[in-house]
Amino acid sequence: MLMEHRGRRPVVPASAYVASSAVLCGAVVLGEGSRVLHGAVLTAENGEVRVGQNSVVMENALVRGRADHPALIGDAVLVGPHAHVNGATVEDEVFIATGAALFPGSVACAGAELRINSVLHVNSRLAAGTVLPIGWIAAGDPAQLFSPDRHEELWQVQRELDFPGTVYGVPRGASMRDIMARQSEYYGAHVTDREVD
Repeated sequence: MLMEHRGRRPVVPASAYVASSAVLCGAVVLGEGSRVLHGAVLTAENGEVRVGQNSVVMENALVRGRADHPALIGDAVLVGPHAHVNGATVEDEVFIATGAALFPGSVACAGAELRINSVLHVNSRLAAGTVLPIGWIAAGDPAQLFSPDRHEELWQVQRELDFPGTVYGVPRGASMRDIMARQSEYYGAHVTDREVD
């Protein structure tokens, strides 16, 4: 399904394929030979989404563009099922496995591999060719790799990356009531979306 959002429509070249149950919303631009499979959602809330040539976004993945952090996916990239690419830059030939998450301001450099359920934190850069193991977290610029049991060490790096400011535009310690009021208003902009041919 192709949706117009805030006057912007997806651009899909004839050589690309979008499954009937996938959603492209707003300023989404697909490259030649790209594929978007069933249940995937590519949404340009207020920042664009670009997918390079011969890249594949698999079933139920989410790719979200943000004003300060467009979602930019290079050529020959695999975005695996249930992966989450939110305001991240993904350079050429990156492999993003099932359930991996890339947060706003993050960069996965060329040839990196993000294995199942791994996380590339906000404002972090995963070096070219780096393998982020299953379930591990990469944080910092350059990213340090942390196993899930190293939370205290991770927090020493993570707290300086400003997750609440980067993702929600609020200072650390803002209440969930305030954050969700802002989010409700932000996503309310979709009420005027409309399906396009």
